[in-house]
Amino acid sequence: MSETIKVAELATELLALAKPLAAFDMPLLDAHGATLALDVSSGEQVALKSGSRIRATQIGLAASLGLDRLPTRPQPRVVIVSAGDDLVEPGSPLRDGKDEYETNSWLLTTAVKEAGAVGYRVHTIPENPAQLKDVIEDQLVRADLLVICGERNDESFSLIYSVLNELGKVREVLPLIEGSGKHAFGLVGPDQTPVVSLPGDPIFAYISAELFIRPMIRNMMGLYDIHRPVIKATLTSDVLSEVGKHSFIRGILSSDKPERRLITPIENQGDLIGLSDATGLVVIPESESGASAGAEVDVLVLERRFN
Repeated sequence: MSETIKVAELATELLALAKPLAAFDMPLLDAHGATLALDVSSGEQVALKSGSRIRATQIGLAASLGLDRLPTRPQPRVVIVSAGDDLVEPGSPLRDGKDEYETNSWLLTTAVKEAGAVGYRVHTIPENPAQLKDVIEDQLVRADLLVICGERNDESFSLIYSVLNELGKVREVLPLIEGSGKHAFGLVGPDQTPVVSLPGDPIFAYISAELFIRPMIRNMMGLYDIHRPVIKATLTSDVLSEVGKHSFIRGILSSDKPERRLITPIENQGDLIGLSDATGLVVIPESESGASAGAEVDVLVLERRFN
């Protein structure tokens, strides 16, 4: 039986697993995309601030200061593993009505890259626990963080959870997120690598990636801005939510005047087309049953242009 857990509590537990990676000096060009681990000064002035992502302009500034190396934290290596009998690789025909195209590993691998990680995608169709265990053990060699998920209906969750428990200490939880499913997290393998198992539904796998995996990655990088920005916006239509659970309602951000942001909920919340159109998530807290058109709500921003 999964224990229920609040969103903020789960986020805190997962961040505790995602320790900043060890810092080391990196050649200037190789440092691009990594995180600056220490302040770099020019005289008495801080020229480059620790905790920031190293961009082209910062490489140029470092070179102008005569530096050929920078103290950095590397990009975490995140391995995304999908596991399930009914998952079929895109480009191959579906075999029967139970089959579904494997979506999560493609979605999550690109999501972790957007967060700043180096992403590796692994698709497996395990016939037994031993086979899945072998796959995971092979991937732990190159993983700073392991993310694993199964089919849309979560049929493979029990298999994934049991195998992870053989490899380490893993906890099964059910976050108080409307529509979401079981999660598991812990430390596995000889190096105590953090692992998170996400729900099989691609929409809620993505929402959990934004809420939990992205901050873990950015914390491992030593960045100071680990969370997506949250802004205020005005709802253009009513939304409903289940009391006792957080809701993250997909919507499209816009403006009707320079000082006012609008958020329009997407009509079909269970559709991947709607998810791909979303530029923000309306955050409805556990205590509320929804919000009315015209209400000002919190929106987690998914696209930078709306920051």
